[in-house]
Amino acid sequence: MGNAFSTYFGIFTVACRIGAPAFYPNNAMEEPIIQIQVYDKREKMTGNLYVVDLGDNRYRMTENDIFNCRLTLDAEFQTSVNDSGVHEIIRIVKDSPYVTRRFLLSTQFTESDYRVLGDEIVKQGGFWQVDFGGVATINLPPGYDLDLDKVFKLFDFYPTEIVGDKE
Repeated sequence: MGNAFSTYFGIFTVACRIGAPAFYPNNAMEEPIIQIQVYDKREKMTGNLYVVDLGDNRYRMTENDIFNCRLTLDAEFQTSVNDSGVHEIIRIVKDSPYVTRRFLLSTQFTESDYRVLGDEIVKQGGFWQVDFGGVATINLPPGYDLDLDKVFKLFDFYPTEIVGDKE
């Protein structure tokens, strides 16, 4: 079904975020993006997050954490630094205003096809990223009028949606 999404949406500029954040939709490169190491007590694991430092151990996400469903684009959180010098999240200060959905990608469509859909999302003020080569996270801005489910149905594409807890 190559270029099916391309035919539907037309051709758009590539703005996909894969790997380290090169694109942050609400930043306009005015605020420096830093990487911090965060320990998640619940999952008992440490990972790196790309954030904007808001001061007083408060940060704003510039991407989506693959493991913590509340740490998504533009969510703000506060940390404390433990004895090992690693941040631990104390609380989520502000939830993301975006509607976030995650899907497992299949080989039914090409990378180019997925990029066209992602480009349309970015064009409308949203954001998307792919982790581990097959987990797509899509952030839709409030009031976004593209119905992903209808687009998927139109192309007979029914990706598995990943739903996590919100605690």
